[in-house]
Amino acid sequence: MALREIVIAPNPVLKRPADPVRSVDSDVRTLLDDMLETMYAAPGIGLAAPQIAISQRLVVIDAAGKDEEPDPMRMVNPELVWKSDEMQKLEEGCLSLPEQWGDVVRHSAIKVAWLDENGIRREREATGLLSACIQHEIDHLDGILFVDHMSALKRNMILRKLAKWKKSKAKEDA
Repeated sequence: MALREIVIAPNPVLKRPADPVRSVDSDVRTLLDDMLETMYAAPGIGLAAPQIAISQRLVVIDAAGKDEEPDPMRMVNPELVWKSDEMQKLEEGCLSLPEQWGDVVRHSAIKVAWLDENGIRREREATGLLSACIQHEIDHLDGILFVDHMSALKRNMILRKLAKWKKSKAKEDA
């Protein structure tokens, strides 16, 4: 397994729809393992392939709490097959927008279908944080960032803060 570099917004790969994965093979399994390692190291609870500059429909998620057993999900070509009418508002962040947070309204319950790392079709219902995380990561596969769900004013405030963060980070690294 290997740590991958996480792409920071703005970056064109984050704004374009990712390509479907044609077959689940050893290269895809290795990439999913690398993505999990990268996500845990960041640390985060979800990571989509476009966030490591790979435009493929791959997602890894582990929304288990600190006192819970890890529950990693490796998802190939995930799709929402059902969404509740009820909505929830949760504060979200993103590894591609470091140190930026904002409230996002999403479906409170979903059902997602995907292929696992062995090419087997899986389905799972999710609520709460896991539901929001899955929707957030699938958004990445469609070229949508969490700030795209906010008003232009809030989105621009976050993007300006991110630009300042990037400048200060560049000074630190120099």
